[in-house]
Amino acid sequence: MRIDIVTCQPDLLVSPFAHSIVKRAQDKGLAEIHLHDLRRYAINKHGQIDDYVFGGGAGMVLRVEPIAACFDELLAQRSYDAIIYLTPDGETLRQPLVNRLSLAGNLLLLCGHYKGVDERIRQAYITHEISVGDYVLSGGELGAAILVDAVVRLLPGVLGNEESALSDSFQDNLLSPPVYTRPAEWRGHGVPEILLSGNTPKIDVWRHDQAVERTRQRRPDLLQE
Repeated sequence: MRIDIVTCQPDLLVSPFAHSIVKRAQDKGLAEIHLHDLRRYAINKHGQIDDYVFGGGAGMVLRVEPIAACFDELLAQRSYDAIIYLTPDGETLRQPLVNRLSLAGNLLLLCGHYKGVDERIRQAYITHEISVGDYVLSGGELGAAILVDAVVRLLPGVLGNEESALSDSFQDNLLSPPVYTRPAEWRGHGVPEILLSGNTPKIDVWRHDQAVERTRQRRPDLLQE
């Protein structure tokens, strides 16, 4: 999978992709992540990429020309399965959407900034608009990092045990059940006996029941779906 990210703050994304699972995916050649500095496509020598809002009002808006120039350059080199704009008013990022995106070959992400991007960019290029939650960040870079991490970890060969991803929270609209490791006794707190029994079928039933109960208590909306 190749992921291109267009941003006016590329340095914000260097660290998230240089560690852990995302780095492992790149080292294995399973994912390529390329950062594109929007200021390279600025409209003048001062590096301008934004301007005032038509009609008045506070804040600045990313201009059409720099984004279009960057997109046109990338689109001339390859096609993309999705061109994604990270924005608070997009579709909320949830596991089914992550699963679908993990099947793509090429993704192009645009990180918003300031008051957002000129609407004409959204109309002309964007195929998916995605939000990482009902709150506002300083820019789309952290949202892009979240999306990339969620997608890349699902690529075949990235995780040591691919079944691990299938048992994650939200994969079956349930939260994950409680998990334990050694020692079996700690400060008077023990591990449920069923997990020490070696009876795999019964353990699977226990885990499912625990997942349902935890979801009922913490996210009943998931059970309704």
